[in-house]
Amino acid sequence: MALNVNESNFQTEVLESEKTVLVDFWAPWCGPCQMMGPVVEEIASENQDIKVCKVNVDENPSLASKYGIMSIPNFIVFKNAQPAAQTVGACQKADLLKLAGK
Repeated sequence: MALNVNESNFQTEVLESEKTVLVDFWAPWCGPCQMMGPVVEEIASENQDIKVCKVNVDENPSLASKYGIMSIPNFIVFKNAQPAAQTVGACQKADLLKLAGK
């Protein structure tokens, strides 16, 4: 299951993670975000070597601003505390896995 992260635990859960982290920046009112939700959950349950996190941009505007999130859904892969890859918009599961290095 994807882990919901926020401004208070982003540092610990994402930036300090030993694993590659796929972060889904989303909002509940966003249709494409809702469409991607089950895909993100599948990736989380099927890939133990990738940490999957979700950030609600409405509840965490400073994180959205820090990472330049202008459109959602927005997926950023973090490796060694740094953004390593990014894609915007709804996409195929295979594309997200490829983004994460799978």
